[in-house]
Amino acid sequence: MSTTDVAIVGTGPNGLAAGVVLARAGLRVELHEAAETIGGGLRTASLFDSGVVHDICSAVHPMAAASPFFRAFDLAARGVELLQPEISYAHPLDGGRAALAYRSLEKTCEHLGADGPGWRRLMGPLLERSEAVVDLVLSGQRGLPRDPAAALLLASRVAVHGSRLGAARFRGEEARALLTGVAAHAVGKLPSVASAAVAMLLGHLAHGTGWPLPRGGSGRIAQALAEDITAHGGVFHTGHHVADLSELHGARAVLLDTSPKGLLALAGGRLPRAYARALERFRYGPGAAKADFLVSEPIPWTDPEVGRAGTVHLGGTHAEMVRQETANAHGERTGEPFVLVVDPAVADPGRALPGKRPVWAYAHVPNGDPTDPYDLVRARIERYAPGFGDTVVAHRSVAAAAYEAYNPNYVGGDIGSGAMTLYQSIARPVPRFDPYRTPLPGVFLCSSATPPGPSVHGMSGYLAALSALRHCFGICEVPDLAPDPAPLEFGRPG
Repeated sequence: MSTTDVAIVGTGPNGLAAGVVLARAGLRVELHEAAETIGGGLRTASLFDSGVVHDICSAVHPMAAASPFFRAFDLAARGVELLQPEISYAHPLDGGRAALAYRSLEKTCEHLGADGPGWRRLMGPLLERSEAVVDLVLSGQRGLPRDPAAALLLASRVAVHGSRLGAARFRGEEARALLTGVAAHAVGKLPSVASAAVAMLLGHLAHGTGWPLPRGGSGRIAQALAEDITAHGGVFHTGHHVADLSELHGARAVLLDTSPKGLLALAGGRLPRAYARALERFRYGPGAAKADFLVSEPIPWTDPEVGRAGTVHLGGTHAEMVRQETANAHGERTGEPFVLVVDPAVADPGRALPGKRPVWAYAHVPNGDPTDPYDLVRARIERYAPGFGDTVVAHRSVAAAAYEAYNPNYVGGDIGSGAMTLYQSIARPVPRFDPYRTPLPGVFLCSSATPPGPSVHGMSGYLAALSALRHCFGICEVPDLAPDPAPLEFGRPG
């Protein structure tokens, strides 16, 4: 490898975010990607028809709309349009019922009837201090909160809804299911402190900055990040698998957008034994099994209002979800897994062609589960949308065990790069004041295995890049992330 300032291994959202920061600091940055295309969890591709694109991993991006990194980066100014469905997410129940989380908090509360005032008391104060709440959760979690009132609001709610007391706050099944479905995004035991924090964060954002879908697919976010990197001199090497850190010996700083397992493999025995043992003890969470469908028409939900939601949670009642998610966390497979479904054309009609429409779905399963999820996911959808199977033109499915082959960061299908337990929410991947800096000089971890954890927010990469700037280059000033001003155009004199 030629001499460079920074080498980044992995071009998922955090590797790209790190690349943006470091390239804008004036450093020579090279990014290495084993796959033929960049993006990691932000890849979009045509699977069945050249005119219809599918999101291969993430599809809906509440954190891209809210995170400090993307607020500064300004996706809209870079041509990335985040489309907002009127209903952020829906949770169908048996009997044709459905709980609906509208962008409007008031409309959601009206829909919840007797539980509406309780939902307003839960989400309203978080909305009022939303930016402070987001910044707290997406911080490096190593300092005092900038807004103690926001921290208190969040902590008081997490304490209640992280226990069995939370469900008792609502009388109807709709409100309980609506909140538990969001908590299930933590992909682990329910209830728990970590899942409650996720529920409070994503739950209030549904009524604030929303749960948007990028027009044209998630790959547009990766493209915008990559364009900024190359505009500041960064270079990408795709189809290049880095097997050992020795291959990057010319770089002054190396940032790894990898799992702890990947760091161990790249280090090849160079790590101090105590740190290596800590990485070996790092726990991975349950897996995700993916199903992609090409369908001939919109999903025929029993409640047509569900068809207006950007995201749909299929988990049944609160009690069913608690049982399913807890079983998964214990490695026990259930016949009716929690499933997330997205019909992108609900918000982005351009994603569909006549008689051809993409549908995206994930099922939560035990880590390393080898089961093909197609039948499980199809049956789960048909429970609330009879006849869905008749609309399927083509399909593709990926078991949790196979997801690691697609992306080595997804160990056993764990798309969050580590179990979201209370301990691992803070001590990711090991308990260190600077969790991004490894014991190896100049080597940093910048993946979702570091705080603040999973989701497309770019903050793990951003914070790791700031650590690298300080320790390797003596740069303490944070680079400006705003889009570069357009060059002035001078007309010819008349």
